[in-house]
Amino acid sequence: MAATTQEKGNISIHTENIFPIIKKFLYSDHEIFLRELVSNAVDATQKLKKLASMGEFDGELGDLKIEVLFDKEKKTITVRDRGLGMTGEEIKKYINQIAFSGATEFVEKFKDKGDAKDIIGKFGLGFYSAFMVADKVEIISRSYKVDETEAARWECDGSTSFELSSATKDSRGSDVILYVNADSEEFLDEWRLKGILEKYCKFLPVEIKFGTEEKTEDDGVDAEGKPKTKSVTVDRIINNPAPLWAKSPLELKDEDYLNFYKELYPYSEDPLFWIHLNVDYPFNLTGILYFPKVKNDFEVQKNKIQLYSRQVFITDEVKDVVPDFLMLLHGVLDSPDIPLNVSRSYLQSDASVKKISQHITKKVADKLADMFKKDRAEFEKKWDDIGIFVKYGIISDEKFYDKAKDFVLLKNTDKKYFTLDEYKTHVTPNQTDKDKHLVYLYSSDLGKQDSFIQAAKNKAYDIMVLDGVLDNHFINTLEQKLEGTQIKRVDSETAEKLIDKDEKIESVLSTEEQELVKGIFEKAINNKNMMVAVESMATDELPVVVTMSEFMRRMKDMAKMGGGGYAFMGSMPDNYNVAINANHSIVQKVIKAETEEQKIKLAKQAYDLALLSQNMLTGADLTSFIKRSVELVS
Repeated sequence: MAATTQEKGNISIHTENIFPIIKKFLYSDHEIFLRELVSNAVDATQKLKKLASMGEFDGELGDLKIEVLFDKEKKTITVRDRGLGMTGEEIKKYINQIAFSGATEFVEKFKDKGDAKDIIGKFGLGFYSAFMVADKVEIISRSYKVDETEAARWECDGSTSFELSSATKDSRGSDVILYVNADSEEFLDEWRLKGILEKYCKFLPVEIKFGTEEKTEDDGVDAEGKPKTKSVTVDRIINNPAPLWAKSPLELKDEDYLNFYKELYPYSEDPLFWIHLNVDYPFNLTGILYFPKVKNDFEVQKNKIQLYSRQVFITDEVKDVVPDFLMLLHGVLDSPDIPLNVSRSYLQSDASVKKISQHITKKVADKLADMFKKDRAEFEKKWDDIGIFVKYGIISDEKFYDKAKDFVLLKNTDKKYFTLDEYKTHVTPNQTDKDKHLVYLYSSDLGKQDSFIQAAKNKAYDIMVLDGVLDNHFINTLEQKLEGTQIKRVDSETAEKLIDKDEKIESVLSTEEQELVKGIFEKAINNKNMMVAVESMATDELPVVVTMSEFMRRMKDMAKMGGGGYAFMGSMPDNYNVAINANHSIVQKVIKAETEEQKIKLAKQAYDLALLSQNMLTGADLTSFIKRSVELVS
């Protein structure tokens, strides 16, 4: 039956240039048109299922798949559903009126702005995203209320004029047909459309068909009893309509979570563990957060959490939904309380988003605390991976610290683990200075700082291993939190001065000899940035020890990491302390050498050994040291 024109008219709005503004400002990324149209189709399908469950629709639901089709020759893209459908009057109501109920406000608010990402929840303009890529849009819809094949057709060419007419349609639901414009023909491509569907619609709750594919099926056995297969053509379903996070944790096994992780991140190692979120008050939130194996290389791991709203993908930039320290996690979050295509300013100010962020922090802290209590040995095995999350949280979130202080672990050079309270008990007897301050020692590089570690161990000191990318900040935070405690890197002083105690080692040198030795070493070193001092140390200590003070080194490290107020430190030269061991036999040889040249050569050799022990001897200086060593040996 040929369609007859029933009505022509104008969409009742006050602004004639609404469509150009929509085309320019509705979205920054035109590909989202497909997400919006498919999402609308899902809504129409789910509403029909809801009516059926309430007994308000007693017809056959049948196949409820949504289908996306394209025709390269006709330059059309069609989104087809078998949902509620619309009558002509409903099209006028929902397409012409409700979808434009906020049009005037929209134009006034966004016509002069380049970013209008937060309009969907406020203006209901999702359908009109189609006009970003189409010269004309046609809707052919048959309502579930109509028993016959009569349907309604609505057409609009991107102006405020529309045409509504009768049509025929064999099945219930709506076809939205886009006549793609010349600038958007990139979307008339199978792989482009498939990519968009997989990105935004991968977990929509209704099956989405996009073309067909060949699959191999069993086909009985042949005459010899061997299994046969046959190739069959089946619908290509682009999505998983029942993702794991939408299910109850009680019905899931570890294997299910691991398989879903592989679905999300096909080439990643298995995660350490996960948290299944399921909240319905005071906001709605579901999701699964995985703890990946990140160790110290975490920058590349960010933006791995996907944000959904009712299983519709929104973004993987979740900075304002997830606390910063948990941006290293992987997984999905789904909340209908976060509208589609929200702007960052919306996320930052929205009360629900802030509550979601706080809840996620609490759930992660509770999970870690529970793991620690249930199986500490297993927790310790995972600590090298977990530690970066915990330390990041302690640095950045006061509430997280309040919980994490009971399960954050400190590892020492003997690979033993301590809680904060345990470590305090462990080191208090031997690492309290004369002013009753507790001194924690740590190494940031076990290989480079080994001589300092051994010297400290000779005094029965314990040394923590803090060699991660966040540990500079973590150390600063600990000093603020732990009353009466100083934290020093093991190479910041000689062993005797690391912890200032009353006992002193006597020098075998007279005052005159000390001055002589100092002068010789200053000539040998000849560097104004090296502050030379003669100190009384144990005879088995190195003859020369080169250190940078804890304060200076920490300021320099902060400057390297971009620590705002410390930036000026980055341009300052490195200043070191050079401690000459007055009680070492080499110093006696320096004093007894016959000529000043020999004295300086021995002093230079001892100094270069100190540099070499810290990988500070390079280039021409290293070459000279090697030659000098050969001469001294021969």
